[in-house]
Amino acid sequence: MTNISVLVSGRGTNLQSIIDAIESGGIAGAKITAVISDKKDAYALTRAENHKIPGIFADPKSFSSRQAYDDHLLSILQENKTDLVLLAGYLRIISDSLIAAYENRMINIHPSLLPSFRGLHAQQQAVEYGVKFSGCTVHFVEPALDGGPVILQKVVPVLDGDTEETLAARILVEENKAYPEAVKLFVEGKLKVDGRIVTILE
Repeated sequence: MTNISVLVSGRGTNLQSIIDAIESGGIAGAKITAVISDKKDAYALTRAENHKIPGIFADPKSFSSRQAYDDHLLSILQENKTDLVLLAGYLRIISDSLIAAYENRMINIHPSLLPSFRGLHAQQQAVEYGVKFSGCTVHFVEPALDGGPVILQKVVPVLDGDTEETLAARILVEENKAYPEAVKLFVEGKLKVDGRIVTILE
């Protein structure tokens, strides 16, 4: 059984897609053991409660530094015997030591075709740049912002007249497909990482 902990900050739509995939049997051999939020009012915590998953609010203001906060997160992850950490709309920069503790076992999803448009407001960046295609990227987490080996990408067209909001909505549909797909591959042991290259094994 793969124990999954999910770090969240917001509404938790990607969290919901993974919960649904596990509950439907689309992802077998995995369970979410904790949903951890840095925001007390994150709707993702309500989603966890609705599915009887332990939800934890870890208040960054209670800690003197990012490192101290992430040390606390690490202790929570270890207490929950976490095998895989998922970032699902988690908006804090993660310390190198926490990333190292879960090397090739921490996954993020980003609303662009990395390495294009890293950081915040990736959809707005894509619209302003004038690209014809954007999408989402599921990747392993490394210290470089929105870096790390790419697991999966999904592509959507950027349409004439798109705004940040309309493009984000179209990308989110693909995010909700891509993230469970990537988690399933991890749980089934089908991801081989060699430097920057992720091979999906048959």
